Amino acid sequence: QVQLVESGGGLVQPGGSLRLSCAASLSFFNIYDMGWYRQAPGKQRELVARVISGGSTNYADSVKGRFTISRDNVKNTVTLQMNSLKPEDTGVYYCNAVGPRREYWGQGTQVTVSS
Repeated sequence: QVQLVESGGGLVQPGGSLRLSCAASLSFFNIYDMGWYRQAPGKQRELVARVISGGSTNYADSVKGRFTISRDNVKNTVTLQMNSLKPEDTGVYYCNAVGPRREYWGQGTQVTVSS
């Protein structure tokens, strides 16, 4: 019933850009806190960026100034604009939704930054 679908991943050269999108089938999407997480090869999952229901955002120190998270409460989508990509940004990126009762995860989309 609840589905988060990520898209936009791919292979990009260092210094390049990608835009990830997450389409959510959540009812009352606007009350959910939305976030992007990533898991690099051999590492634990980490929070990349979050936008709460009220619109405030926060970012991991490693991506500040390079990544921008935004949400569209009409289209029920959340995006992650990634600029100045580095090889250490490589990983599987997951869309996350946190609501009053539980949280949901997307299937992930691969981002590879390599020359």
